Amino acid sequence: MNHVVLAPDKFKGTLTAAQVAAHVAAGLKRVRPGLQVVRVPVADGGDGTVDAAVAAGYRRVEVRASGPTGRPLTATLALGRGTAIIESAQACGLSRLPGGQPAPLTASSRGVGELILAATRMGAQRIVLGLGGVASTDGGAGLAVALGARLLDKSGAELPPGGAALARLHRIDLSGLRDLAGTDFVVATDVDNPLLGEHGAAAVYSPQKGASAQDMSYLEDGLARWADVAEQALGRVHRHDPGAGAAGGLGFAALAFLDATVRPGIDLMLDLLSFTDRLAGALLVVTGEGALDTQTLHGKAPAGVARTTAAAAPGLPVIAVAGMCSLTTAQLRSAGIVRAYTLADIELNLRRCREQAGPLLEDLAGRIARDWITA
Repeated sequence: MNHVVLAPDKFKGTLTAAQVAAHVAAGLKRVRPGLQVVRVPVADGGDGTVDAAVAAGYRRVEVRASGPTGRPLTATLALGRGTAIIESAQACGLSRLPGGQPAPLTASSRGVGELILAATRMGAQRIVLGLGGVASTDGGAGLAVALGARLLDKSGAELPPGGAALARLHRIDLSGLRDLAGTDFVVATDVDNPLLGEHGAAAVYSPQKGASAQDMSYLEDGLARWADVAEQALGRVHRHDPGAGAAGGLGFAALAFLDATVRPGIDLMLDLLSFTDRLAGALLVVTGEGALDTQTLHGKAPAGVARTTAAAAPGLPVIAVAGMCSLTTAQLRSAGIVRAYTLADIELNLRRCREQAGPLLEDLAGRIARDWITA
């Protein structure tokens, strides 16, 4: 089977991964009619992970859950083969803030726990939790509350939601905690930050969520108290684990309360999508994302696709498509990408690149077909 495997990530804010794959396929076939194309749109655990899973055959399920400010919303998860794939941002993402108004001190991860419970009710035996893009910095305290934990202050009153309130945490009542021991949890993330300190959840990520310098201090104090009390109650320490600081500390709660394992998001998604099974007999792999830059080299989807391809099918060329690329040829090759084709190569107007990304991507794919696939 002489075919091309298409495994792009999204062009953020412009095209979903599935749309990128569709436009590349159309452009390739326009120049090489009859070419067989296998589409495997991918994601790295963040925004677009559920869409990538659905494109690969998982079922999309809508679930009601609490948003970051407590307002109910409709979130989606992907379900199939005994596995549920959940994006934390579906419940407590920055994009889910009412009116886009930041709530750095009070935003909660409770909705993520509600999605987990919904998935278990649907029979999921394995839950993949994609981290990233959340509005909360509560260390996953909201998730724990959704699972039945009670967070109490010195007077025995339950704490309000959000990371700042955690500084008043006195003890955790775990008597009502849901027993999920029969469910396997895997966290998908491309960051390895600890929970606390200069590389932790508050210091690194809370400013992106609207936190001021003073807010950051409140959140750090809250997370430190949360870690002290939670670790004492559970009898194990996770604050220093790589990934504990991901998604405002949701990684910490997943490790501590769900006994989750952490894997690089793109590696996990490629496994779930059976990517390597599609490589036998392939002529070429096309991956990509909106911008190829130094972040690409540190665990983003295109580098993961190239790395996995090299391990499974040595010598199979990997090409990347992107809106723009700031990497040198040497940097691309170090990541296993033999060449990058960008929309900026054929359209210098950035606004037109965004507005006409689909048709331009088809033109770009035509160039790839002429350069790499014989008639």
